[in-house]
Amino acid sequence: MTTGVLCAVRGPREPSIVAALDARTSVLRVVRRCADVAELLAATGAGLGRIVVLSGDLPELDRETLFRFRASGALVLAIVDPHSDWQAERMEALGATLVVSDDRTAEEIADATEDLARGVWASEPIGNPDGRSRSAREPAADSPGTAAARGRLVAVWGPTGAPGRSTLAMNLAAELAGLGRRALLVDADTYGSSLAMALGMLDESAGIAAVARLAGSGTLAPELVLRHAAQVGPGLHLLTGLNRAERWPELTPSALDLVWDAARRVVDWVIADCGFCLEQDAGAEYPGTPARRNASTVGTLRAADVVLVVGSADPVGVARLVRALADLSDRELVRADAQQVVVVNRVRASSVGSRANDAVREALARFAGVEAPVLVPDDRVACDGALLAGQALREHAPGSPARRAIAALAERLSLDALGPTARPGLAASRRHARALTRR
Repeated sequence: MTTGVLCAVRGPREPSIVAALDARTSVLRVVRRCADVAELLAATGAGLGRIVVLSGDLPELDRETLFRFRASGALVLAIVDPHSDWQAERMEALGATLVVSDDRTAEEIADATEDLARGVWASEPIGNPDGRSRSAREPAADSPGTAAARGRLVAVWGPTGAPGRSTLAMNLAAELAGLGRRALLVDADTYGSSLAMALGMLDESAGIAAVARLAGSGTLAPELVLRHAAQVGPGLHLLTGLNRAERWPELTPSALDLVWDAARRVVDWVIADCGFCLEQDAGAEYPGTPARRNASTVGTLRAADVVLVVGSADPVGVARLVRALADLSDRELVRADAQQVVVVNRVRASSVGSRANDAVREALARFAGVEAPVLVPDDRVACDGALLAGQALREHAPGSPARRAIAALAERLSLDALGPTARPGLAASRRHARALTRR
């Protein structure tokens, strides 16, 4: 059995490398010598090869390209300049399976490719030329995608119908920052970003697009995330969203994975306001490829440590919330170790009848199996005033019932992150938070 190899090596060494690969007839076979990234993508998409051997300085090479190679079942061996540590680090950040130096002989490069091929067959650890061991199906241990993360990612998501996702995300981030934590609020809605306007800022620049470009090129350092974010309060930063909905292709899920990892290293909490749609059958970026517009939302949900599912407290909103919870469960979009919290917004007697809190709890318990939703009372006057002033409820209306409920949720999440033995008095604090939520 032989493994097909696609080769896109630049420079005078290309013929000798191809010859060395082709000499391993029992293991390797060069099926195509590609001129550029477009040809490589076409060949991997057609299933012509399982291993891609390419130069680290190949033009238009980014993380999304390597993501598409992996999605087609291909592994990547990158040949980098021996005098450039940056190029080697960049290729590992982009997700190359193996990185070898260009000062290796053609035979040594063929040896590394053969090791990679045998890893494809057996799924066993393969030897890296620098002596380290890396699995053929796992990223490098020191890559950004696997680095230890300090902060926690909270995805704020909910069904269509404007249930108040952005309002909750903004105020939750403000409350977490008020607890002495460093919080980053991210507008990741690919349909209609609004957080910059809600906080009284111009939305001419899309901070999230800027950091996604850096991540896609393999040059995103953690400190650059806050450099592209605006500080909107003590300990609170905002990464503005797309200012035009048609820019959604800039937020590729492979790049956002790196953005979340980098952000976790510089803040305690990352609060991501997500789009509502989870469908995967519309808006393909390239002919013949699956749709990706909503992949950024799906990827954020899968990466999140906490998922807040937001619905509105009216008959239509509760019905949509029940269906949304079933959809999340059926698609398995939330990690088994992630915390999922259901939040019902704008709870009022005029929309659900008398004893509004009990009515909402009973409906969710009966139709969705949700026993302890977080209920946020309706306070239209305070919310409208905060929006007009470009402020969070914490600043504009600290005594608002809606603000108190969100503050209790922030305290609950903060305590859950600390763990059951983090500090004395935890049980009492939990009781206090729950009492505020029930009001």
